[in-house]
Amino acid sequence: MIATIVHTDELLHTVAAASVAGIGVTFLFSLGIWGAGQFTELSRDGRSVLATAAAVVGVLAMAAVTAAVVIGMLVMTNK
Repeated sequence: MIATIVHTDELLHTVAAASVAGIGVTFLFSLGIWGAGQFTELSRDGRSVLATAAAVVGVLAMAAVTAAVVIGMLVMTNK
């Protein structure tokens, strides 16, 4: 019987999950920065409705990033 040193299925699952999470969190963080920048620019121009919408997008994106970080920490500490 040959011993299994590397479980390739689990390794591929981990690599795929890390790639998706890394790209997703990076995108959400950039969306939060975009929302803050657009809020600043639009509020200077006096377009308060669009500025508020951009701020809401930025805040929701940053809340999602925070949630992803907290969930990641919980998953790492519970395994």
